[in-house]
Order: sequence, then C-alpha cells, then structure tokens
Amino acid sequence: MTYEHLDEEARQILRDNDRGSYTVPTSGLYPYQWNWDSAFAAWGFSTFDNNRAWVELETLFASQWEDGMVPHIIFHRQVPEYFPGPDVWGVEHTPPTSGISQPPIAATMARAVYESDKAAGRARLEGLYEGLLNWHRWFMRARVTDGLCCVTHPWESGRDNAPDWDSSMANVDTSMVGEYTRRDTSHVNNDMRPTKQQYDQYLALLYFSRDCGWDIDTINEKSPLRVADPGMHFMLLRAHRDLLWIAQEFGKPDGAEIQGWIDSMVESAEKFWNADGGYYDSINMRAGEFTNTLSCASFYCWYAGMDDTRMIPHLERILAAVKYPVPSIDPEAPGFDHIRYWRGPLWCMANSQIGAGLAEMGHTELAEKVRLGTRAVIADHGFAEYHSPVDGTPAGGQHFTWTAAVWLTFASPQAKGGF
Repeated sequence: MTYEHLDEEARQILRDNDRGSYTVPTSGLYPYQWNWDSAFAAWGFSTFDNNRAWVELETLFASQWEDGMVPHIIFHRQVPEYFPGPDVWGVEHTPPTSGISQPPIAATMARAVYESDKAAGRARLEGLYEGLLNWHRWFMRARVTDGLCCVTHPWESGRDNAPDWDSSMANVDTSMVGEYTRRDTSHVNNDMRPTKQQYDQYLALLYFSRDCGWDIDTINEKSPLRVADPGMHFMLLRAHRDLLWIAQEFGKPDGAEIQGWIDSMVESAEKFWNADGGYYDSINMRAGEFTNTLSCASFYCWYAGMDDTRMIPHLERILAAVKYPVPSIDPEAPGFDHIRYWRGPLWCMANSQIGAGLAEMGHTELAEKVRLGTRAVIADHGFAEYHSPVDGTPAGGQHFTWTAAVWLTFASPQAKGGF
C-alpha cells in the first residue's frame, strides 16, 4: 500500500470514529469520549478539517467540572454493557463523566490546531482559553506535590498497567471489589490487556475515591496510590509552555502565573532523576522511593523543553534492541512483555511526543529514527492501538483514532513531523 493510500485510510478512520461532536478511540472497545484521545483526534483532524478539530476540543471542555478538572471519560450516551460505566463512577454531572482526569495535552494540541490555520482558529482558541487555564490551575492544586505532578489512579496517567504503579498497587485492598464483567477482554486477547489482579486494584481505587466524594484533599492524603510520574510532569510542563504562548498570543494577563508554574516544574524535575539507574523515574510518594522503571515516559524530557543529554545513551541502546521504536518499558527490564499494554508495546502517539521533542531540541538523527520507525510500524502492521516493538504485531483495538492522527501529523511523508 502506498503512503498516499495510508493518508486516506487514516482520514477515513477519523471519519469512521467520528460521532458528530466527539470521536471515539475505536468502535466497540471504547464507545465514549476519552480526554487525551480527543486531543490527538483534534490534531489529526486539523490536517484536513479544521472546524472539526475545534469541535472536538470544544466538546471535551464542555464537560469540564466547576473546579476546573477535565474528566478522562465523558459518557455522551448509554452503552449498558460497558464497564465501568457512569453508574460505577457515581459522578453527578450532565453528561455523566468519570471522576479522574488524563494527561493534560489539550493546550499543546489546541496550539497546534490554531497554528495550522490562525485565521480560522483565532476565535475558537480564545474561547477555549479560560477552560485550559482553569484545568492547569486544577492540576497545580490537585495533582502537584513538592513540585512533582502525581497520579492517584493508574488510568489518570494514560499508562494503565505500567510497572511504575506496582509497588503502590501492592498495598491496595481488593477484598471488597466483588464480581464484575470486563468489556475490554471481550474485544481484545487477554494477553494484550491488564491482568485480572490489576483490574481489581483499579476498581478498588475507583471505589475509594468515589466513596470520598471525589474530594481532592481526602484522596491526596489517604489514597494508597500516589505516584509522581515523569510522564505526567513532562506533559504538563509542555502544556504550560504552550498555554503561556497562547496567553501571550492573545494578550491575556496570566503570563506571570503560568511562567511561575513552568519555573517551578523545571526546577523540581531533577527530583525524578534516579542517580542509580541514570534516568528519569517515577516515585512512590507514599514510600518515598523510586519505582526503578525506565519507561517511554522517561524520554518525554525533550518534549517538555528540557534538553537532557543524559537520556540519549538509554534511548540509543533501546532503539538498537528492538525492530520498531519506542517500547513502553526498557526491553532489558524484568517482566518486559512485548504485547501486554504498557508492559512493553510501543504506542505511536507516545512516539510522536518523544520524536517531536527530540526534533525541537536539535537531536535530528534520533528524532528521525523515531519518526521513520513509527512510519514503518504503521505501514507494515496497520493502525492498531499499540504494537509489539519486537515484531510489530498489531495489538489492542484496531482502526484506532490516535494512531491515524499520528500518521497524518507525524509519521506520514506528508506530515509536518511535530507540533
């Protein structure tokens, strides 16, 4: 299949997953609007339908909570067989939503959409600005501790079953979870998804926070899981930089506040540095110790605007060890599984962040390796949710929105290759 055919296939995937005002990640497996999936969808739509890109972001922010949080799932319609659905989350909101957030990349994607057509997007971006600002304020208030961006549920990170959470999850009491039926494993092979034990732990954490009434202070103080995540930290830092650019573009008065966030997060980022391993690592905040996990999130430093050459030898070694970049954890790590979700597979949307960051920091050769590897895995194995870095096996959902978006914006020969 030619690259031109793949360009059209990617556009068709976005059209097929379009539900009018929001996009589902893929039919069946994910029947609702997911937060950062939608941000990637908007980026993809901006390459051929600028208005539709803005509608995607506007629909996402229409469900923002009064305190500024933008939920990770918005339940626009009833899908009774989906689990855990709105009745499980117990959130009083119209439309119903989940009770946690997701990686805050919307400011970055909103800027990218705007820069694709400033004339068409000026009023649309200005209309989103206050929502973006309030979401960032929520993150700084609700998820930043000692200068570090933390998660209180693995789903919030976007890297659901990453090893970063293992030490914390071991302390989660699952005795009250009870029986339930998962939807994901009816669509995807069990070997490609989180385990039953992990899913029990996810639900126990959900029930804990729900029973706290989603109160930020109670969750921060008492939840068994609170992990400082370099991926979330670097994505929020990058989004702060893009939000500052937007504020300056529109002459908004919030520049000093946003710059303060940037300065504090740049300064605190060194706390993620695991000197023993020589990489950015997650921190179990309850135990006060590193999780000893070299993951794809460790390479988000460049995306965040931090040119840390200490990470280059790790990336070069890992790229040499696999056929396709970038595995979600170090292939040399214990428990590396090339096909199980965030325990080893590559994710094209993570590649786009890593590759774009490398390019912006001037690491052109490495950036091109990541970009060409992303192009190759899609061309060879299709628009899957994620792929094996070892042999490219397509895994998870197929006909996937963010993989199509990344093809159009980053991986295709016709793509810009960055933000």
